[in-house]
Amino acid sequence: MTDYFSLSDCDVIGFDLDHTLCRYHLKETSRLIYESFARFLVEHKGYDKDLLNLTPATWDFCFKGLVVDLEEGNLVKLSEDGTVLRATHGTKDLSTEEIIKHYGPQREWKHFNSLNSSFTRSAKYYFYDNYFDLPGALLCGRVVDMLHKQGKEVNSDFWKDMVAAIDHNYNTSAFKDDTGTYFPSVKRDPGRYLQPCSDSVKSWLRSMKNAGKVLLLITSSHSDYCRLICDHILGKDFEELFDIIITNALKPGFFSLVPQQRPFRTLVNDMEESEGLPSLDKPGWYSQGNWPHLHELLKTMTGKAEPKVVYFGDSMRSDMFPASSFGKWETVMIVEEMEGEGVPKSDAATSNEAQAVPLEKKGKFEEQGMKTPSAQSDQWGSYFVDVQRGVGGDEDRHTLTWCSYCIHKYSTMAIPSVEHIAELPLDYKFPRFCPDKPCTTGYFPRPPESLLKKCVGVLVNV
Repeated sequence: MTDYFSLSDCDVIGFDLDHTLCRYHLKETSRLIYESFARFLVEHKGYDKDLLNLTPATWDFCFKGLVVDLEEGNLVKLSEDGTVLRATHGTKDLSTEEIIKHYGPQREWKHFNSLNSSFTRSAKYYFYDNYFDLPGALLCGRVVDMLHKQGKEVNSDFWKDMVAAIDHNYNTSAFKDDTGTYFPSVKRDPGRYLQPCSDSVKSWLRSMKNAGKVLLLITSSHSDYCRLICDHILGKDFEELFDIIITNALKPGFFSLVPQQRPFRTLVNDMEESEGLPSLDKPGWYSQGNWPHLHELLKTMTGKAEPKVVYFGDSMRSDMFPASSFGKWETVMIVEEMEGEGVPKSDAATSNEAQAVPLEKKGKFEEQGMKTPSAQSDQWGSYFVDVQRGVGGDEDRHTLTWCSYCIHKYSTMAIPSVEHIAELPLDYKFPRFCPDKPCTTGYFPRPPESLLKKCVGVLVNV
């Protein structure tokens, strides 16, 4: 493996859709998602309607990378070795002494090895690693606060209601049936939530296809929602940009090996055919599916026994980990948190945001300074680095967060958005993450501020 990565060396270039090719207006979308979940709890499960009331300052709690410990009712932030760095019960901070009371003198979260090795879902915890469910972390915290205020026992039963809220708003028929709060809102006013791709990104996609690359779009979104997004961000001719489109891919299960793999299905008017395909024999638009069958088609399309694939995505659990571990693909992680730590936004992204939400639609949250969920949090600190507090006379020390460690382990490189590389030539050589290189290597166009400071600190102490 070389120290550099180039798109020109790849035969196949694949993309996730949400928060990868499609950038959302995070403030608007996060408020909508929170309201979608909270409204379900209030209207269908009898929760206190105060859950619907938020102040702009409340959004500082909304932080990607948290794990809900359903056995304790806590939210925890983990270090690279599974040590609990910070924790809350509900939205209230736990002191170092309280963390030790919950997790022992070494502050070890007992389910870390299970999560770290396989990213599997569990009845004992939930990992918030993407913006589509992230506002649920804030809602979880507020539900625990509310239960305490009402003198009720906090147990994992409330999580069943949270799962029901997610399913009510995101199930595959919700878009077509206009149910829930989320899809009807986006359908009414897509421009309020979706950022159109810049001309440079559209030209970049065309240039890769003209260079003979096979272009893939693989998303867990259903075909009807995918079409609405792509129409808005890429234009009505978006299908011409991709050789293969796969919707309702049900990642990470898409990358499962035999015998768990799901068959591909064809679509008629956005409805899946009941009979699964025994194999994938030609390009087109499909639903569900699996990596081994896709791999066979890619071998035919490229004429290579082992085509080199790179995949862009924003989720460690659904994109980076399975694509690199099972598919053995190169992976580029979209990490919007880089823009919250000194990495400038691309000119195209800045221009898009300027045209984003009309001023008349910006309410009190904008005026009073709601934090975007990708920004650094006062309560949770940096997404990349944190301080591990010493106990019993031990010194404090800076450590990588578990999220940061996973980026280095499962990603080829990390960028804040595809706009940051869209105007570069296809043979541009990007430094890649390597075990024997500093932890700052692999971030483009530059590392986050906290990682730079940690790296400098290490060098100074050597």
